Amino acid sequence: MHIVIRLDVMMARRKMSLGELAARVGITQANLSILKTGKAKAVRFSTLEALCSALDCQPGDIIEYAND
Repeated sequence: MHIVIRLDVMMARRKMSLGELAARVGITQANLSILKTGKAKAVRFSTLEALCSALDCQPGDIIEYAND
């Protein structure tokens, strides 16, 4: 069981680059890359809210619980 980050899928659907999303959300590209690759240990609700606003999506579109 683990949490899967599907940020890359939403970025592709919105045709948005990492740099553009980082600028809209107000975080560095390096931190966004860590989140995108699933290496982040936590995400702030304020960051999740900003991501959802920038990508016009719901939190469940970005974060998924996977049962192995």
